[in-house]
Amino acid sequence: MTKLDAPPADAAPARRGRPRKAQAAASGDTSASILDSAEDLFSKHGFYGVTIREVAREAGVDTALVHYYFGSKRELFDAVFQRRAELWNSERVAAVDRYAREAGPDGMTLEGLLEAFLRPPFQWSLKGGPGWKHYSALVAQTNANPTFGGETMARYFDPAIRRLIELIKQVLPDAREVDLYWAYHNLSGALTLTLGETGRLDRLSGGLCRSGDLESACDYMVRFAAAGFRAVCAPAGKA
Repeated sequence: MTKLDAPPADAAPARRGRPRKAQAAASGDTSASILDSAEDLFSKHGFYGVTIREVAREAGVDTALVHYYFGSKRELFDAVFQRRAELWNSERVAAVDRYAREAGPDGMTLEGLLEAFLRPPFQWSLKGGPGWKHYSALVAQTNANPTFGGETMARYFDPAIRRLIELIKQVLPDAREVDLYWAYHNLSGALTLTLGETGRLDRLSGGLCRSGDLESACDYMVRFAAAGFRAVCAPAGKA
């Protein structure tokens, strides 16, 4: 598994430096190539539409080598999913924790928390290169997969989401738990659909809006989600 470089503010990620050992470099390059190829194919055709043989052909390696590095197809899928999830979620948790620390208990707002939580995935997809586009599409597919999507999303994303909800509780102390989770459920669907960049918005708006305009998409989502949390979590009779 390779370490992913962080995206710069206004350019594509820098190239990785040369590894110290040629053998380690060859091994790392091979496994990274397999993961990249699998990620691309899974994002386009879904888990069930891809075979190990196709991944090997795309990566330019023997099928046995894919099994050697990653085992079964499900294990390969999990490796693809985990590789970027760890970085994505660690940045989101760090961002909301930093915001909470700087704003203080009395200064936090829903908009501030949601901005801190949502901005990292949008920035990765916007500036992190083609691999992050593929990953965003893969997450969108997985979040809607009735077979193993719920289990996969829970395994890799729940800790970060629970931290966000903990902090939202401080902003909305009277909110019921059930309302908080329904509100996040609606945000989750909007987030993954938007990051999937399906082009649906472009067609629906007649070109007025662009699904690839992720800067605007994040701005709109922060405002929309904050209003949604307030409406859903308002005490009975005060919505």
